[in-house]
Amino acid sequence: MAFERVVAVDDLPVGAALRVDLGGEPVCVVRVDETTVKACHDTCSHEEYPLHEGWVTDDEIECALHGSTFNLDTGEALSLPAVKPVPVYAAKVEDGAIWVDVDEQLNDAPVPRH
Repeated sequence: MAFERVVAVDDLPVGAALRVDLGGEPVCVVRVDETTVKACHDTCSHEEYPLHEGWVTDDEIECALHGSTFNLDTGEALSLPAVKPVPVYAAKVEDGAIWVDVDEQLNDAPVPRH
């Protein structure tokens, strides 16, 4: 799989997250600022809760269920109760759209299989 267009950049506000399904995987897409987007697996590594329902601050997303935060660049769990990272994927803004490639995983976190 290559980069896939997931949404028009103007349809995702700065500081917001959106769930998309790519290659059978739930992906959380985050618009950090006007030109920066990030993507990670949409499943919290602690309780399998959707991350897109959480809060975005700078390069982090906080799970709405128990408050675990994850670095959107590395996938690292930054606060308890999560201790395992989440997969992060290549994402970019191009031609007025947000593009994600789930085959280009940027860390070695295991992809959740439930």
